Amino acid sequence: MTKKFTVSTQCFEEPVIMGILNTTPDSFSDGGDFLDPLKATQRGLEMLDQGAQILDIGGESTRPGAKSVSLDQELQRVIPVIEYIRARSDALISIDTSKALVMREAVMAGANIINDVCALSLEGSLATAVELQVPVCIMHMQGQPRSMQNAPQYHHVVDDVLSFFKQRIELIAAAGLSKDKLIIDPGFGFGKSLEHNYQLLANLARFERFELPLLVGVSRKSMFSKLLHREPQDCMPASITAAILAAQLGGQIFRVHDVWQTKDAFRVYSKLKQSNL
Repeated sequence: MTKKFTVSTQCFEEPVIMGILNTTPDSFSDGGDFLDPLKATQRGLEMLDQGAQILDIGGESTRPGAKSVSLDQELQRVIPVIEYIRARSDALISIDTSKALVMREAVMAGANIINDVCALSLEGSLATAVELQVPVCIMHMQGQPRSMQNAPQYHHVVDDVLSFFKQRIELIAAAGLSKDKLIIDPGFGFGKSLEHNYQLLANLARFERFELPLLVGVSRKSMFSKLLHREPQDCMPASITAAILAAQLGGQIFRVHDVWQTKDAFRVYSKLKQSNL
């Protein structure tokens, strides 16, 4: 039976590592590495051994310019991996999707959490989430994944994203999924310029007003590769630095490629906090 998972800010007094498991050929950093379900399962179990508390499994890339994936293809990519991992572990599993049927099938296969970059805005997704009554991470994104980086503009990026969450949380709650089942993600790199991303990072503490767990996904993002003129795979030090800074500003769940390295950094961070009591 799938382990029930209750969301609250108290669940995340220490940083939580969410390991990224992309079963796609075209994700920006690890596309094609884990297309085979058995290889993906092995990688997922490896990340759990390295200290990940959540596995985030996705079958459709949301990088700018990525091709859309059919419903059947996405299901074929993620459901066997969820089933294989669930048969071997009771760890928390998140399904990274915006499609209602993928959400349903993934939860039936053993997923505990829905991670939706479209914040339950696509057809049927909100009704499905209400029916399933599992925790959902809603993310802010300006535009659509294929075109979101085509000159994104805001009146004030932090205020605009805060306003989005206020409206979206109210709408979702009115539909029947209570606030205590929500996690919020500012959506670094999703319809944001380089400057927008750093403004959001610098102002993460303002998201504490929602009293909801805050997910931060900055691992190997273009906000580092563009700044440092490096390939995404070479941005691990910058990614970990940003994760530590985000934790200091209220981040609680960290979606990462480099699990043990990030886990070690957070162990040092946590020890420092304990020593300062």
